[in-house]
Amino acid sequence: MAVAADAQIVLELYRLRQEETLRAARKFIAWDFWPKDLEELRAVTRAMGTDKNASWRQAISYWEMAASLVLHGAVDSELFLESNLEGVFLYAKYHHWHAETEKESGNLFMKNTAALIERFPAAKAVYDSRLKSLQASR
Repeated sequence: MAVAADAQIVLELYRLRQEETLRAARKFIAWDFWPKDLEELRAVTRAMGTDKNASWRQAISYWEMAASLVLHGAVDSELFLESNLEGVFLYAKYHHWHAETEKESGNLFMKNTAALIERFPAAKAVYDSRLKSLQASR
């Protein structure tokens, strides 16, 4: 059961999402950037020093941080998942591009978000739904 401290964390995460730079980064990664192939994705994810790469790293790391708070019990999972599912959407949107490179490098893409999806049925249901929608639109 969520307590007041959980609510404070969720509200702080929401406040951070409203910050102008993070809001722009999230918009780019979630809604503006639709790579057609792995090379187009890598042109952003590996282009250190560019605005697009900074947006990529900021948005992904924000959602990984938020997922880690849930995974480590710092915030109630049910309360968090009721209003913080953009990270799950990003995982559904981009994970298939990283499946190949994970085998090569051993680095797991959005490992905290992947663990969140695996551990919590509500996150898994959203992931499955978003994945189905994304596959249909491709």
